[in-house]
Amino acid sequence: MLFLVGVGVSVLIGVSLGLLGGGGSILTVPTIHYVFGVEAHAAITSSLLIVGVTSLVALVPHLRARRVRGRIGLVFGGASMLSAYGAGRLSRLVSPTVLLIAFGAMMVVAAVAMLRPRTREAPPRASLVALVVQGLAVGAVTGFVGAGGGFVIVPALVVIVGLSMPEAVATSLLVIAMNSFVAFGATVGAVALDGRVIAAVLIAAIAGGAAGGMVAGRVPAARLRRGFGWFVLAMAAVVLGTELARLIV
Repeated sequence: MLFLVGVGVSVLIGVSLGLLGGGGSILTVPTIHYVFGVEAHAAITSSLLIVGVTSLVALVPHLRARRVRGRIGLVFGGASMLSAYGAGRLSRLVSPTVLLIAFGAMMVVAAVAMLRPRTREAPPRASLVALVVQGLAVGAVTGFVGAGGGFVIVPALVVIVGLSMPEAVATSLLVIAMNSFVAFGATVGAVALDGRVIAAVLIAAIAGGAAGGMVAGRVPAARLRRGFGWFVLAMAAVVLGTELARLIV
């Protein structure tokens, strides 16, 4: 029964990636860890593979709609890949509970950034150097907590770089895929993966990602931004509540 519940949630993982450009890793890690019962480090590594593949599938309709900012995505993603690899290797030395608490804390920071009101749609303003610096910072964070990073990348592209929400959602999928695959390569040798769980989640997530990507452009940007922020904050409460309770007990 729990297996079927996990597959159902996995469809939402894909929908969140295709529609929001993030949130997939936020759902994937708790689903694999808490629902399927996979050890935290293995759940994180499995999530990176699933989110990376699903992001590529969800990216296709955004490319067709020309919402992807290729230069920004490649520069930002290239820089973040470097730090994501190093941070991914470092995360092997950290306890699962600490990793999940760090994961939850970053979700809170990202949610607050997205929920802050914007007075205007700022044009893209990041220089090449700024994009590299921001990419390195985001890659370090996402590589350490073992997530594709959409919950950090989308706020960074909107708040810091100045992209519109639809452009940030689309461009983040490119960055997420780049980060996920390099961080997966840094961590896969240290864990034992469950191929059955990965296959089930991946198939369901790909189906959801394709659907989410096709309807993304029809949702108003302001509503998408607020929904994303509240969604991340709610998931942060679940993760932090669970892991902090374990520390207390």
